[in-house]
Formats: sequence, structure tokens, C-alpha cells
Amino acid sequence: MGEAVVRITSVRAATVALPVRRPTAISTRQLRVREFVLVWIGTDAGIEGVGYTYAGTVGGRVVQSCIETVLQPLLLGEDARYVERLWDRMFKESLLVGRRGAVMRAIGAVDLALWDALGKLRGEPLYRLLGAYRDEVPAYASGGYYRPDIDPLKEIEGELGRYVERGFTDFKIKVGGLSIAEDRERVRLAREIIGPRARLALDANNAYNDVATALRAAEAFAPFDIWWFEEPTYPDSLPTSARIAAAIRIPVATGEIEATRWGFRDIILTGAAQILQPDAVVLGGITEWMKVAHLAAAHDLPVAPHWNANVHVHLVAAVPNGLTVEFFHLDEDIYNFERLIDPENRLEVKGGRIRVPERPGIGVVLNPRLVEQFRVG
Repeated sequence: MGEAVVRITSVRAATVALPVRRPTAISTRQLRVREFVLVWIGTDAGIEGVGYTYAGTVGGRVVQSCIETVLQPLLLGEDARYVERLWDRMFKESLLVGRRGAVMRAIGAVDLALWDALGKLRGEPLYRLLGAYRDEVPAYASGGYYRPDIDPLKEIEGELGRYVERGFTDFKIKVGGLSIAEDRERVRLAREIIGPRARLALDANNAYNDVATALRAAEAFAPFDIWWFEEPTYPDSLPTSARIAAAIRIPVATGEIEATRWGFRDIILTGAAQILQPDAVVLGGITEWMKVAHLAAAHDLPVAPHWNANVHVHLVAAVPNGLTVEFFHLDEDIYNFERLIDPENRLEVKGGRIRVPERPGIGVVLNPRLVEQFRVG
């Protein structure tokens, strides 16, 4: 006999806005606040799944509305264990609303909550539910944002110095926000601070929108032994990205705002990147992330997921081609999701590695008081 049906009895969503305390920018825009959309899926088994997505600086209520008006009616009364079937239903029903952006982030948040509920139902952490390739993953310190209130070289020196003291050996900084010559100095200093053996990646956030400029930038940065060159051009400009990837010595990485297995198929087939950066809360959730990771493995490509370490630590631990997890220390005031989580439940990094949490499901334990404090509307 099969197990009893686990019915979905409620789907709730909320938007929270977490301000960035210091002026912060990337190459293309200012970052004053981070908006996240949280999802709670209740079941008649007494288990509640928790999911979330990042919604940029202004998009939280758009994503929340999509969950409440498009997705919720498809979920109520359904068996919460049938995650693949529910993903397929949500995707097909929302095709006319949008196949990327807010809709896929909404599906992603719901999908995270469904997997969280399934993990709690089985009493297993997510990474073991998905197959468990390892129980500890490498992490790199991500930073090097532009701070107009401090000299850019002093900012690099201070931030990377702190990360070195915390035991990190892999790093990433932003480029594209200053001239190539000025950014070259930032990259040179970064390499000096972290030493010759550490790995250093660069993230341009679509700053170089023509091949010639991207090639000049890559040539300027190449002497400093760059791990990868991230999003040198627009994410939808795959032919341009492919021309860059074919012409430079540094591996190109992209995919952080791509959605679905078909989007990543096109990145692979055009040769637009040698490293894929699928983000589970952007591309449609854990269900779709695993398809992308396996697709990448079939083409001998590594995956280095973008942001959201709380879920990606499980996913990188679940697949052999998981390269690393992007990590931001909360004190650096860049990516601030863990402000909603009490210190004892946050991720811990030791020696540049994260041991995967053993709590059932995704392991995200939100503080209700903090959620209400930052809740929008």
C-alpha cells in the first residue's frame, strides 16, 4: 500500500525589503535594498515547507502577486509529494504570463517550498534527498562591489583582507564600473592581497556590450590569473558571448538570470560559456536546477550557482559537477538574506568550505519577528 496523500492546505507569500546600509553599486545599477519573496506551503500532515526567491530591488510584489493569483489555485488540494507534476502544471499554466523573470522566480520559490516540505516529510536534508554526492562543498568569497563612500582600492584591500583572515582561498570581485585601466588596478591589488595560489574570478554584470571592449578588458585582466570572466556582455546576447569565449584565455561564465533547461541548452549549444551559473530561485526552482546540472554534466561543463548559498549548498553537494558556492559574509552588507535568520541557523564557512546543514529539507529557519519587521505591506 502507498503512503497517505499529503494535501496542500495553504499557500502564503510575503515580500520583505532588506536595506543595504552603505551605498553600493555594480557596473550597471545602484543597489539600495534587497527584496525577497517568501513562501509557506501548509499541508494536512502538519508539515510546512518554506521557500524564497530574490526579486531584485523593486520586484517583490510582482512576484508575490504571481504566486497568489496564478500559482496558488493550481496547488491547493494537490498532493505535495508530486513535485515534478506540480512544476509542470505551474509552468504550462503560466506560459502566457512569462517564461522568465518574475513568473519563473515565483515558480522557483514555490518549488523550493515543496522540496522543503518533502525533506521534512522524509526527515532528510535536501542534498541527501537528491542523491548526496558529498556533504561538504567549497565556497568562494564574493565582493568587490563599488562603494562611492570609500576609495575603490581601499575597499578592495579592506574587504579581501577580511576574507583572507576568515580562511577563504577563492574570491570574486566586480569589474566594469570604472575604466578598464582603473579596474585593472583593482584586480592587480586583489591578486596581491590574496596571493598567487588563490583563485580570483571577475564579474562584469553585462558591462562590455561589444566584443572589442570585452576583449580589451579580458586582455588587461588576464595577467592576474583569472578563474573566470562572468557576464562580460548581455545575457541574451549569446552570439556575442560565444565570440568572447572563443577569443580569450579566461573561461567565460554566465547563466545567473537565465531560466529553464532550454535557456541553458542554448548557452551550451552556442558555446557562450565554459562555466554555467544556474540560480535555483531564478531559473524555476530545484526541480529545474537539477535538470540543468545534469545537462551541463552531459557536456562536461561545471556549474557554479549564483548567490543564494542557503539552497545552493545542497545542490552543489548533490551533483558531481558542482564547482563551488558563492558566499557573502553578512557583515559585508552585500547579500543580506540571512538577516532574516538567527545566527545559530546561518551557514558556517570554515577554511573556505561549508558543511551542508543536516536539518530536514532546505534547512532555512526564518525568524518570524524579523520577517514582520521587514515585511512590505
